[in-house]
Amino acid sequence: MKKLQTTLFLTLFVQIILGQKLDIINNEAILFTLKQKNDTINFIIVDTKLDEIKPVFLFCQGSLPMPLFVKPEKENMWMIGGGITNFDIDEIKKNYHLIVISMPKTPVIVNEKNLNKSYCYIPNTEKPDEFDKDYEKADFLENYQHRAKKVLNFLRKQKWVDNSKLIVAGHSQGSKVATLIALNNKKVTHLGLFGANPFGRIDQNIRSYRKEAERKEISWEDADVKIENTYKMYKESYNEQTLKEKPYLLAWKSFSRPLINDWLKINIPTYLAYGTDDIASDLCDLVPLFYIQNSKNNLTYKRYLNLEHNFFEVKENGQVDYDKEHWKEIMNEFIKWTKK
Repeated sequence: MKKLQTTLFLTLFVQIILGQKLDIINNEAILFTLKQKNDTINFIIVDTKLDEIKPVFLFCQGSLPMPLFVKPEKENMWMIGGGITNFDIDEIKKNYHLIVISMPKTPVIVNEKNLNKSYCYIPNTEKPDEFDKDYEKADFLENYQHRAKKVLNFLRKQKWVDNSKLIVAGHSQGSKVATLIALNNKKVTHLGLFGANPFGRIDQNIRSYRKEAERKEISWEDADVKIENTYKMYKESYNEQTLKEKPYLLAWKSFSRPLINDWLKINIPTYLAYGTDDIASDLCDLVPLFYIQNSKNNLTYKRYLNLEHNFFEVKENGQVDYDKEHWKEIMNEFIKWTKK
């Protein structure tokens, strides 16, 4: 009975939304809202009209409570869009409806004063390091997958969606979300993973401390303390009482799930792209070995030399060169791959 009620609600919602004028933000994207019992799922289609039938390309953004749009006090509104502004959006739109889901418990549009230096939404401007508690409670892997499932179910029913193909891709934390979506949704036809960590999340902290000690930036004694503290923090994330007191630990628990086990269960074409100067993706070099061991041939990997986590070039002195970014060509290469 509950399933029937949910189906009827979504059907009614679809009928209502199609009969309404499109909610266009900043003449860049169309906003959709799915009301749930304990959640409101907002997502955008990066377009201003829906007069073409195209497959869906769902891009899963990385971590942190960033809004989709920023509203400065005096200047014009601008789009973050989960990082898609780094892409060649027009090229993607030639073939796909580009979709981005808003972060949970995070407004779609945020006044610039309510952003910290990392462009994260902060309810209290006097506490730039404190996120919304509701966001921290909602910031776990399975919730992102659940929210995406609702969005994709909605989109499948739209007349302007071509359901013969479904592209799901993600960057960083978003690669983990994209993985879980592909693992649980048989309609996904292509999976894209960018800046992924095949062994979860927390392991990169430990590897980072080791590298700092090897480079003599910190002593091995300091590295030893930091590694042990990491173990302690991770152990706390498995304590239910501690999670109530420190809800931010929930993300560390859920997103530290090793992805390699999930990837090996997925049989659709999978695309893995990473930079060689990215601590998060260091272990991607080992991934092809697992595919060989399991006689799997569905992996395409692209190793980008001297690029960091967000695909900027890295100078000889180790500093990031923010004038030399490569997201556009990297994403365009992926788009070409999806059309083969």
